[in-house]
Amino acid sequence: MPTKRQLLKTAALLAMTPAVPLRAATNAAPADKKPGSLLDGVQPIQVSERQARVEKAQALMGKVGIDAMVLEPGAAMLYFTGIRWWRSERLTCVVIPRRGDIAVVTPFFEEPSVRESMTFGEDVRTWHEHESPFARVASVLKDRGIKSGTLGLEASVRWFVADGLRDALSGFKLVSADPVTRGCRMVKSPAELALMKKANEITLAAYGMVWKQLRPGMTPADVNQLMREAQTSLGGQGVWTMALFGEGSAYPHGTDQPQQIREGQIVLMDCGCSVEGYQSDISRTFVYGEPSKKQQKIWQLVREGQNVAFEAAKLGAPAGSVDDAVRAFYLKNGFGPDYRLPGLSHRTGHGIGMEGHEPVNFVRGEKTELAPGMCFSNEPGIYLPGEFGVRLEDCLYMTEKGPAWFTLPPDSLASPLGRLG
Repeated sequence: MPTKRQLLKTAALLAMTPAVPLRAATNAAPADKKPGSLLDGVQPIQVSERQARVEKAQALMGKVGIDAMVLEPGAAMLYFTGIRWWRSERLTCVVIPRRGDIAVVTPFFEEPSVRESMTFGEDVRTWHEHESPFARVASVLKDRGIKSGTLGLEASVRWFVADGLRDALSGFKLVSADPVTRGCRMVKSPAELALMKKANEITLAAYGMVWKQLRPGMTPADVNQLMREAQTSLGGQGVWTMALFGEGSAYPHGTDQPQQIREGQIVLMDCGCSVEGYQSDISRTFVYGEPSKKQQKIWQLVREGQNVAFEAAKLGAPAGSVDDAVRAFYLKNGFGPDYRLPGLSHRTGHGIGMEGHEPVNFVRGEKTELAPGMCFSNEPGIYLPGEFGVRLEDCLYMTEKGPAWFTLPPDSLASPLGRLG
């Protein structure tokens, strides 16, 4: 069984880098919607916002001493430029200089398709199969008066790209571009929050559709298929799902153990989708039939753990303090200490946006201070090896007044879905 992280990576690729380039995210109206879709009123990120992001990146590059930045296809490229592309052994990349216009480097035969996906900019440098794409990057920098200095690489740039750039740009020092990319992407704009709210709305509505269809004898594959179909029918893209039953629910990211729904058994689901490249991530724990007292107790404790995390997420507080508060609460209730089982064996939450998992996290030692526009999952699960696990996960975003829910957690096992924030 694939892990949740593998599912998230696959979903992100499907959502952002299709086999055929998707509609460019211009000022045009959103794509056509199917009957039953919840995408009415959804607006893609505007070109003006992407241009402002590039300007902010250039200002940050000036502050941290980066002369240019290279982005490969994926979330960062889409975030700054609107270009939806895929990765292969043939390099396509975006170069953002500290001053001047962005440029795209791509294989010659891909240029028409790349231009279809571009939302702004005109400088496209092509290379033939026998030529070096890294020489084209060097030409971009030279034409912008950058003959030496510091070249920033976003976190997901592959080794062969870094190695090729190092050989072609002997006068440059390669450094991490995280201070720039994180400095831009960590804080979401109102337009980004609106897309994340819509993705969460779709996933929550899909849970309501699937919960009613659970039956004894169903396998994880059966339930996953129902959830994929539900999210897709509602307009979700890059859909991913994970279903775990009984003892399997004590494995936070899955198990290969054979599983079927039985009376009185835990059903743990962890699912999400994307809308215009922005992700949802919601976990729900049900009991098929009548729950035991122990199941009810652990479920309610996890639900209270979410409240503890939410209340600890104060503006200006270090992100790690949220995790600390939850672990202290669980310890008082006999779980832990620390990551010890039975208890909470993973961080309390992760950053989320265009990627299902992105910096920063609700994890011990994280000193980044919480600020308006940051988004996180809130998922303080409890796992009892050999018995079952409970995880409730709803995402939150920081406002000028403190945290707010994308989706409100459920109140009880009797009404386990929750509602929109």
